[in-house]
Amino acid sequence: MGLPGALHPSPRFPWGRNQPSCTGAKSVGVLLLMVCLWGSVYPDSVELRLISDHGRCAGRVEVLHNGIWGTVCGDNWDAHDGQVVCRQLSCGTVLSVSQGARHGEGKGPIWLDDVNCTGTEAALSECQARPWGHHNCVHMEDASVECSESHISKIGRLQLLDGPSRCAGRVEVLHDQRWGTICDDGWDLADANVVCRQLGCGTAVLATKAAHYGRGQDTIWLDEVNCTGTEESIFDCKASAWGVNNCYHGEDAGVLCSDSGVPISMELRLVNGSTRCNGRVEVFHNNTWAALCDDGWGMAEAQVVCRQLGCGEALLPPVGSHFGQGSGQMWPGNINCTGSESALFTCKTRQWNNSICHPQTSAGVVCSEGDQIRLVNYRSRCAGRVEILHNKHWGTVCDKNWDLLDANVVCRQLGCGRALSATGQAQFGQGSGIVWLDGVNCTGFEYSLSACLAKPWGITNCDHWADAGVVCSDSIIPEPAHVRLVNGSHHCAGQVEVFHEEMWGAVCDHGWDKKDAEVVCRQLGCGTALSASSEAHLDAGSLRVWLDNVSCEGTELSLTKCRASPWGKSSCSRGKHASVVCSGSVVSSFAPVRLVDGPGRCAGRLEVFHNQQWGTVCDDSWEFTDAAVVCRQLDCGVVISTPPRAYFGQGQGPMWLDDVNCMGTEAALSECKFKGWGIHNCYHHEVVSVVCSGSGISDLADLRLVNGSDKCSGRLEVFHDQRWGTVCADGWDLAEAYVVCRQLGCGAARSASSSSRFGEGPHLTWVDAVECIGMERALFECKVKLWGAQTCKSKEYASVVCSEAVDVDLRSPEALRLANGPHRCSGRVEVFHSQQWGTVCHDDWDLNDANVVCRQLDCGTAVSAPRMSSFGRGSGPIWLEGVKCLGTEATLIECPVKPKGLYSCSHLEDAGVVCSGSGTSNISTLRLVDGLSECAGRVEVFYNNEWGTVCDDNWDMNDAAVVCRQLGCGTALSAPGSARFGWGHSHIWLDEVRCTGEENDISQCAAKTWGVHNCHHGEDAGVVCSGNLSSADVRLVNGPSRCAGRVEVLHNGQWGTVCDDGWDLNDAKVVCRQLGCGTALSAPGRAQFGQGTGYIWLDDVSCTGIEDALPHCQARSWGQNNCNHREDAGVVCLVTDTSKTNSLRLVSGPSRCAGRVEVLHDGQWGTVCDDGWNLQAATVVCRQLNCGRAMSAPSGARFGQGSGHIWLDDVNCAGTEDALHHCRARPWGQNNCNHREDAGVVCSENRTSPLAEDSNTTEEIQIRLVNGPNRCAGRVEVFHNGQWGTVCDDSWNLRSAKVVCRQLGCGTAASAPGKAHFGGGSDPIWLDDVECSGTEASLSQCRLNNWGNHNCNHEEDAAVVCSGTNPLQVRLRDSSSPCSGRVEVQYNTTWYSICNKSWSSLEAEVVCKQLGCGPAQAESAGTQASQDHNYIFLEGLQCRGAESLLLECQQNKIGPGLCQHRVAASVVCTEPRGSPSSCSALVALLILMVMVSGVLLWLYLKSRCTGAAQAAALRCPREQGASAMPFQTAGAIYHPAEGQFHKDADTETTELIREDAFL
Repeated sequence: MGLPGALHPSPRFPWGRNQPSCTGAKSVGVLLLMVCLWGSVYPDSVELRLISDHGRCAGRVEVLHNGIWGTVCGDNWDAHDGQVVCRQLSCGTVLSVSQGARHGEGKGPIWLDDVNCTGTEAALSECQARPWGHHNCVHMEDASVECSESHISKIGRLQLLDGPSRCAGRVEVLHDQRWGTICDDGWDLADANVVCRQLGCGTAVLATKAAHYGRGQDTIWLDEVNCTGTEESIFDCKASAWGVNNCYHGEDAGVLCSDSGVPISMELRLVNGSTRCNGRVEVFHNNTWAALCDDGWGMAEAQVVCRQLGCGEALLPPVGSHFGQGSGQMWPGNINCTGSESALFTCKTRQWNNSICHPQTSAGVVCSEGDQIRLVNYRSRCAGRVEILHNKHWGTVCDKNWDLLDANVVCRQLGCGRALSATGQAQFGQGSGIVWLDGVNCTGFEYSLSACLAKPWGITNCDHWADAGVVCSDSIIPEPAHVRLVNGSHHCAGQVEVFHEEMWGAVCDHGWDKKDAEVVCRQLGCGTALSASSEAHLDAGSLRVWLDNVSCEGTELSLTKCRASPWGKSSCSRGKHASVVCSGSVVSSFAPVRLVDGPGRCAGRLEVFHNQQWGTVCDDSWEFTDAAVVCRQLDCGVVISTPPRAYFGQGQGPMWLDDVNCMGTEAALSECKFKGWGIHNCYHHEVVSVVCSGSGISDLADLRLVNGSDKCSGRLEVFHDQRWGTVCADGWDLAEAYVVCRQLGCGAARSASSSSRFGEGPHLTWVDAVECIGMERALFECKVKLWGAQTCKSKEYASVVCSEAVDVDLRSPEALRLANGPHRCSGRVEVFHSQQWGTVCHDDWDLNDANVVCRQLDCGTAVSAPRMSSFGRGSGPIWLEGVKCLGTEATLIECPVKPKGLYSCSHLEDAGVVCSGSGTSNISTLRLVDGLSECAGRVEVFYNNEWGTVCDDNWDMNDAAVVCRQLGCGTALSAPGSARFGWGHSHIWLDEVRCTGEENDISQCAAKTWGVHNCHHGEDAGVVCSGNLSSADVRLVNGPSRCAGRVEVLHNGQWGTVCDDGWDLNDAKVVCRQLGCGTALSAPGRAQFGQGTGYIWLDDVSCTGIEDALPHCQARSWGQNNCNHREDAGVVCLVTDTSKTNSLRLVSGPSRCAGRVEVLHDGQWGTVCDDGWNLQAATVVCRQLNCGRAMSAPSGARFGQGSGHIWLDDVNCAGTEDALHHCRARPWGQNNCNHREDAGVVCSENRTSPLAEDSNTTEEIQIRLVNGPNRCAGRVEVFHNGQWGTVCDDSWNLRSAKVVCRQLGCGTAASAPGKAHFGGGSDPIWLDDVECSGTEASLSQCRLNNWGNHNCNHEEDAAVVCSGTNPLQVRLRDSSSPCSGRVEVQYNTTWYSICNKSWSSLEAEVVCKQLGCGPAQAESAGTQASQDHNYIFLEGLQCRGAESLLLECQQNKIGPGLCQHRVAASVVCTEPRGSPSSCSALVALLILMVMVSGVLLWLYLKSRCTGAAQAAALRCPREQGASAMPFQTAGAIYHPAEGQFHKDADTETTELIREDAFL
């Protein structure tokens, strides 16, 4: 029941909000009495409950209204609201609140939204909220509360959710009364071990990433967690500040602990079925395979098995030993899955007690063999755009990292043979709907595409212009013909015949017309129909008529799709049959085409003949359908691939065609649509290449190695023209061998020989020369000289030995390797024997043995012979022990060893070797890829002849600095992780890289062993170096100023535009920053500043907004785009203060500070009329231009007559304005003047500026702070004449420093130290005697000497310390003295105690200086944090002692922490002079006098008010409502009472003064 009408809260003051004032105590008492009486009759009208599995004091908040329970929306839901709920339910205090359905989504209405409690209310109904049922929410936002009286209170601040038990799941931590997740950046087993220990769950088994246990919904509290593994609590580990991260919930970290009860059966298989995706379920347990009991087995469990095996959806969960009982043991337990788990071992399990499962009741699974997949938009089912069915919707696959390995999986899944090409850039047309997969990374041997590594379903930044495609080998097999033209002069003209019931037959001419003929020509790929006629057949009686009365619309794909009489039903008695003449028969009308510079006439660069000259074709919009027409015209079969970017050379001559658009059925390329002959916007690096099946290059997919020990070693042979032939050994080396081994699935190449070691081959040499770079996935991707050429100079055959080959001669280099080292000449010694690699025991191992190994491997001499598994423990057998070499042997097998039966070693004793040589084929090489320059991108290293990536675990600026140094790319600007420059592919070579920053090569840094990691390619590290930005300059053109216009970038010496795909304000910010144009105001697209010409250099630009230059952002490769100039991007920058000088100038005078006044308006310069022109106006001009004071305001065109507009007239300035356009004047362009009346100005600073060559321009100075703790503190350096230089400290002060800080976006100036405070520079001293007013927007607006003019040395280099985003204010607490106490520092708007662990007298000295106290005393120590003090600690501050402010100290490791020993730093500074103890006594006496005066004043007021209470009630200043007002003691801060009208400070002060005067 609700409140009575008289007591309902008013609309202005809702629940819990009192009216501002009362009329008297009596009325208040009456009102309170009525409320209390009503409350005793009617209890709280709003019923409330919490719904969850954790009891009545934790769960989803639900309220009862109109007899229906409903939820509360989580908008603005916080701990104050939660406290009220807990109080109303008598559940103690609030532990945590959640805004995101933490305890499940409710049903029914959402009753409340925007609840706003103060926390003191007794019930939720007293809080302010929207009206009942008014909201903008869904149940995913249902609010929840956990109170102290719930079972959850026992959990503490850490829990694992959504796992099979309390010891496995998503990690969640409690902070600020909210549960939140941990980001998986850097998450590893060391972190997981701390979680398991803290929860009492044993040790960590898995540290899961990528939301393995589902995505959380609340705050992501921690990121970059970095535990040593020995901490007692996860809160003791290093991590980013609370809530600071760059993650999303798809990166939530999880843990699986040993006490979770989850059996770790990582290996799983299906046996006794017809394929690998159906059969009896077996897991690997206790070193043997065990079947699973079918007790409780169902579709949920089967679904998990199919998912884990990459076998698609579960179809059936057969029980009762459907696939046989098996002969092995049963796994001792039952499994219970929800169906959403990623692997069987994450499901809940129940161990058997006394019962056992009968061997005949094992569980089975039948899977769908993977998600359905198809190839579309091509004539064959074995070629086309890749589409995959997921969640009942077909979607495409992004071409990022798409290669032949991925394509091979698609072809295998479809039963279409081998992959011939893996196309991208929507060469089979753009799809529609969802892009399901991105970053696909297959090994090539998976059974379905869904089993390959990839980003989560539907998570992509691709559009359909990047749809992937595949061409499989079975697509080039000609399909049976169903229609043909016979008895004509060409295969595209003649009598129509159709194939039916294994017999050819005619088509009757009844109703035959050109529409029918059009369908026939299209079906045959013969172009368009020229005529449709009838023709008498001489042998009409012998030829069966299959079709009659054919009626086509003309758009059908085949003749059988048209309407017609039933097959064989014909009344064609006259013997007249249908005939067709297609355009393809008129060959003379086509422009000839050819393919040149390829391996034959059917593969190469496309050229077309026009105007008696061969020319090329641009690849803009080029697709497979266009290439198909070329192959057909050349009679070269079907298209296999269209290699990108002038694959077969750029060619010469004109570029004849651009934007070709074929249907695919044309008879010749010249029948397709295109721009006019010779009309294009392309360059020769964009020419089209085509490979047709007639080239025979696809036959290179059939390889074999013969006469070796197995399929992975031997002489290389290829199958062509139904015969096997050899490959010439000319130029054959390890790069080609690597491609062969990769194509055959035989691992890496061990050797590439050109000898007759594997016997004589067939006399037929099919391939004359092969040239690979080693990165190709198949031999047909290399450059080859094909089929039967007889120019093999060496007369020898190419041979290969791959790493997966069986036993080899132990005397050969292939029988020995060094594993797990930094390169092939350093590592654990392993020997290949009995088809298996094994190690060597370190007993008796010494330099003599190591020398033999180095000699056998051609690795120089031995440097050391490490023992005790220095390069990690090996696996498999230990082949040799007790090796005793003299050191002169040629191979290790020649050395004496212990007899085989006497071995007593373990892998803890594996021997190693370090040789002097590095092996030229294995030198660690470095590159940055997928960035916009060679100095920005994803980090890749070359190892073991393969490029691979670097994991971002612990990746930081020190590592990035080494990369930039090694590449000669300047200094490191950033070290982004999380695959900022896209996912790599192949190996992840390095993890846990830890450089000091001083190394010259990344291989010198500490890291895990090559290839050992716990990462995926979503964690690939990147680097952005300063590089040479002139290689990719930027400008804004066709706008009103240099800071607004169309974006153009300089690349390869030519200016080009940027496409607006994905263009946004973050991209614009970077452009404005690079140009020194302030902040970004807008990022217009659609060629708002006009269409550019020439190249479109960049597309899909994706900046974070913090980059220093556009080339540091992510984008497509230079010149790759799917745009035209109608999509040119633009930028409008908002230049704050500098816009003043950019819109005003003085011209035709002796310097920039004297001349004719001109203003910029509407993109054009114009003059100012001298009507009313005076010294006040001139003063404003001089101030705006930073030219000192005004000396004179000449009129009458003193500095010559201008031209163009006269923009201003009747200017009337007060002289105090900041800019001329702030003065009063006529509207722009309205005047009654001519140019003989142009106004001028002469300012006091009438001298030449060092910043400009002439007096009409002011250039922006590039500036930086170096050698400091961060970018906002350090030695000042300016860029001039292509070189950085310093600034002398003569006249250097805080005003100049303030300008530097403002220009750098670093807050305000904290100090302006001189005397090379941050070290002396080594480059030129560019500036001296800098004088700023402090209001300038940049240093270029200050008074400056000419460049390089100074009387200084580098011991006088100026410096600046800016406040930055963290001013690091300091204060001392827990002491009566201002110069001693516990130190607190404000960091990120929060006050922190300093952890005493790293505190020293150096830091104490700086604190004393910053506080203005004397030197620090020796007794500075720490304060133990007691139970009563919940200190928040800051760690990592390091000072040298010479600094004046904490800002100047090193802050690169600073951050909040738990401070393991809980001791807060304290400081005792000496008292500053001038503050003796007598001052304290004086202050105390003064306070006493004030208090006495206050008492006297109060007595006076009281007597006065009492005596005149009746006659002059209104004259008492505070009589009314005085009882509601607290007494203010003398000297107390004045606070209005609650409900009193709040005046502003000035009004209050004025009224108090008046009252004092009145008294």
